[in-house]
Amino acid sequence: MAQSFRDLKVWQKAIDLSVSVYVFTGDFPRSEIYGLSSQMRRACVSVASNVAEGSARGTNRDFRQFVKLARGSNCELQTQLVIARQLEFGDQMKCEKLEALSQEIGKMLSALSKYLTNEIRLSLVKSGPR
Repeated sequence: MAQSFRDLKVWQKAIDLSVSVYVFTGDFPRSEIYGLSSQMRRACVSVASNVAEGSARGTNRDFRQFVKLARGSNCELQTQLVIARQLEFGDQMKCEKLEALSQEIGKMLSALSKYLTNEIRLSLVKSGPR
């Protein structure tokens, strides 16, 4: 496992996603500053933040729970990107790229969750029944 959350590719990509979402939502109508734009920004920041916080918790079980929260925030963002596309907010090519990056991050989060689940099972086998 990585020494720091900063070493995790999924965290790095989530940071890239957050920066890109901020740029993308900057082109939204002014009336959306407290609406969809704000929701999207909070959701994408939550992805990277949950990965970071979970990795610092010290146990695979806690880390897995925060990865699940990150997956939820990522799905929330994917839903908001669909809404933005249908409302024709922002540059549509940027939106497609964001959707692809979010889907890639979703796969990475799923793989990380599965890895942590397997690590938890392995530690339970090693420690024996309680």
